[in-house]
Amino acid sequence: MSDAMLAIGTRKGLFLARSADGGPFEIEPIQFSTVAVPSVAIDTRGATPRLLAGIEYGHFGPSVMYSDDLGQTWQEAERPPIAFPEKTETTLARVWQLHPSPSEPDVVWAGVEPAALFRSEDRGVTYRLVEGLWEHPHREQWQPGGGGLCLHTILSHPTDPEVMAIAVSAAGFYRTTDGGRSWEAANKNIRAPFMPEGQQYPEFGQCVHKVTVHPSRPERLYLQHHFGVYRSDDFGGSWRDIGSPLPSDFGFPIAVHPSRPDTIYVLPLTADMDRTPVDHRYRVYRSDDAGKTWQPFSKGLPEGPVHATVLRDAMTSSEAGVFFGTRDGEVYCSRDDGESWSLVGRHLPDVLTVRAAVL
Repeated sequence: MSDAMLAIGTRKGLFLARSADGGPFEIEPIQFSTVAVPSVAIDTRGATPRLLAGIEYGHFGPSVMYSDDLGQTWQEAERPPIAFPEKTETTLARVWQLHPSPSEPDVVWAGVEPAALFRSEDRGVTYRLVEGLWEHPHREQWQPGGGGLCLHTILSHPTDPEVMAIAVSAAGFYRTTDGGRSWEAANKNIRAPFMPEGQQYPEFGQCVHKVTVHPSRPERLYLQHHFGVYRSDDFGGSWRDIGSPLPSDFGFPIAVHPSRPDTIYVLPLTADMDRTPVDHRYRVYRSDDAGKTWQPFSKGLPEGPVHATVLRDAMTSSEAGVFFGTRDGEVYCSRDDGESWSLVGRHLPDVLTVRAAVL
């Protein structure tokens, strides 16, 4: 088995963990100590893997760092790598997502707060604003979710660079077929129960928590909403509810198996103000039939009671395994498709994001 890397971004620093030949993950000493790391990416497209980290320097603001030696050293562009053009009169608040494009070798996308999309053509060193989305007529009416007005999800088509989609809290899901020059809202059949009666299926304004896609079936999308779990079979043209069999259809993350496009994972929370695991137990629910049925798995997880939330980017699935991190600083790994779990680390700061890759 190949070596694997796990990147854990927390409220106070970045932790890298490595596994050799399928062995346990060993966490290395903290990097960017006391600095929030809300986004990370492990870019394995080139001959040399590149790590990317969206960090928050506090008084000095957000930035993006990159490493070409698996985290031994880090570099930063000479000028702020992500900055809004002066004409927008807008200041960057956070880098929520770093997404290497699967169809363009040097392109990395960044989703930020306030909600905007940036494109890099030098593997994540410098970025420019995607003006087609910024100038969308809906943007002035977008309202922030509890975490802010954030573009938190970017989905690229695996072979067609003109096709991609994004999700904004709490504006909804948008897609483009012309490389970002124009965008359309794609929220059909997603219910917004917090809206007035008769207005619960708006064109936009849905509080989307996370969306995922499988590269072998790019038309198939899975979405975790503020209230609801959905599937689309036409890249967001329409959505169907698949969350009714779950004990709660409220949650933040959703992940798809790296080789089985019908296998997905969610971690239900008690809605809405509680936001703790259902029955105060960590149970990862897996569906192997694209959301028709669900089965809970908790072997190796604490028996309870537990009270910590798992955030939207704190669960990931890759060839290295399935992982999730909690707001009380625990990280768990499954190497048997979610059926059993082992502890990777505990007593970390609040986990914001996890990413894993085989190197």
